[in-house]
Amino acid sequence: MSNSSRELPREIYLQDVPLDTARSLFREALAQLPGWPAHRVERIPLARARDRVTAGPVWALNSSPGFASAAMDGAAVIAEATVGATETSPRVLKLQAEAIWIDTGDPMPAGTDAVVMVEDVHDLGDGAIEILAAVAPWQHVRPMGEDIVATELVVPQYRKLEPRDLGAIAAAGHADVEVLAQPRVTVIPTGSELVPIGSYPGPGELIEFNGLVLSSLAESWGAEVVCSEIVPDDITAIRTAVSAAVASADVVVINAGSSAGREDFSARVIAELGEVFVHGVAIRPGHPVVLGVVGGKPAIGIPGYPVSAALTFELFVRPLVEECLCLPTTESRVLSAVMARKTVSVAGDDEFIRVRVGRVGDRVIAAPLERAAGVIMSLVRADGLVRIPRFSEGVAAGEEVEVHMFNTAGAPRDTAVAIGSHDPALDVLASEVSRRAAPLRFASTNAGSYGGLLALRRGEAHMAGCHLLDDASGTYNQVDVARVLPGRDVQLVHFAMREQGLIVPRGNPQELWEIGDITREGVSFINRQRGSGTRALLDHRLHVQGIDVGDIEGYDREQYTHLAVAAQVQSGGADVALGVRAAARALNLDFVPVGMEQYDLVIPVEYLEVPAVGAVVDILHDREFAGQVNAMGGYDVSRMGEVI
Repeated sequence: MSNSSRELPREIYLQDVPLDTARSLFREALAQLPGWPAHRVERIPLARARDRVTAGPVWALNSSPGFASAAMDGAAVIAEATVGATETSPRVLKLQAEAIWIDTGDPMPAGTDAVVMVEDVHDLGDGAIEILAAVAPWQHVRPMGEDIVATELVVPQYRKLEPRDLGAIAAAGHADVEVLAQPRVTVIPTGSELVPIGSYPGPGELIEFNGLVLSSLAESWGAEVVCSEIVPDDITAIRTAVSAAVASADVVVINAGSSAGREDFSARVIAELGEVFVHGVAIRPGHPVVLGVVGGKPAIGIPGYPVSAALTFELFVRPLVEECLCLPTTESRVLSAVMARKTVSVAGDDEFIRVRVGRVGDRVIAAPLERAAGVIMSLVRADGLVRIPRFSEGVAAGEEVEVHMFNTAGAPRDTAVAIGSHDPALDVLASEVSRRAAPLRFASTNAGSYGGLLALRRGEAHMAGCHLLDDASGTYNQVDVARVLPGRDVQLVHFAMREQGLIVPRGNPQELWEIGDITREGVSFINRQRGSGTRALLDHRLHVQGIDVGDIEGYDREQYTHLAVAAQVQSGGADVALGVRAAARALNLDFVPVGMEQYDLVIPVEYLEVPAVGAVVDILHDREFAGQVNAMGGYDVSRMGEVI
């Protein structure tokens, strides 16, 4: 960096470059800074974490709920004792011995497996009750881990936390969370004519409100802001203020004095203390922008006119804040509209026109507002901006334009939607997509292998996790994909071979060593839902061994994920489940191998061009990700990413 004083011409900007070129030059300069962008990490209580950005993925420490509980007010019973109960033929049960009053949310008493709703119970008043309706095992019971299962992904890395996220993190056992520290932005208002807010301005004086506007904008983007006291138009005073700000700030902004007039010192101070890369950008309003570096930190000089200041602050400072927070560049919601009247523009500059938007009949109309750079009320009244490209002479009345709307949360992120069979490694995949390819995301919904194929057929998903074995051919997925998606051009992308087996408590107290052992008397089973590949695998093994499903206690009890059935075993809600080794390992349970199976992602070819889908496929070819999955246990990832 140059530390020598530079005499900048007053009558001309050092440069006058297009907006996109200016941004590119600035990004290239910042990329050379060893400490940029600033990614500090801090741990804070959840009560202060709203709108903060996670520094890493957050995994559940415990299940929620952590015990089987009543889903209704009523009586906890053994379901078998209610068989045949009706209003005309009630069953009488003794309180405490055969039934226990229970409220919603209470833990299920030992030995009970269902709740009869209070509406179906008649208290006889002599220590006995009448049951007016039968219940099935585990009816009206909320199972352990129904909401959250220990070790599952709660929120990914680089997620801006919303109130609902905080509740989920707390429910998962955390009292605090690691977040990225807020980048520190210092705004330095300059101008001898300025007086503080609350003052009564005399002749030639102006209230300094730009600092308030800019500080509030930066805070809304997630920055920690310091707005200094007003600095007069004195180069020594401005130099001192900038030097002091650089010591603690991540980004320094000098407001006003960015032009080339007699008392415009921003570019000169930045050049003396560091280096100027751009002075003058071809935009209106906001032409005299200064982009530089001081002390290894971005230093930006922005114009003093309110509209120019707000626009250039949005264009050049917001991306820096978002980069420090690993957030995607925010894009405004765009509406198509027609211009209400002819608008002439200066050729050579990108011009941003503030407009009001309204619907007239079946058309959206954009009405231009006052264009002067000093009219802050045009910002207050505006609904959005219309960008007129440089070298264009303007927009004709009735011409269609794009309106970039204010006050929105930004454009929806591009999400790869997966519906199908559950696998614990999909949580790791979701975290990796968020970390590597933000703003792209991967979102999976557990509906079983068949459910995923049907979702693809209805056009509801980009891909489906699938592990369906065809008995006749001995192959996985191909036969069912061809049957459910006939004539569809589909790729099977291999995810992993994974180990299925019996998930049992530590020590395997009931000595369950093979599928046939689950038919023993007194052994309770928890099953996966109909349509899941694991359910199909179980049914196949039972058929081969000639086992009747009616011989299995709990065959009709269903959960939708491997972690959920493992949680049932962990909590004592079941003695055994069929699932993947990774789920047993995650919850510290024992595992009896049954065999390896093939787990693939089914992706219609037309979706391979979707950016988020492409990001998923790219990650499947990355050996670092394969290593993460392999470390979970029970996977063979040697063919991960292979197109079958």
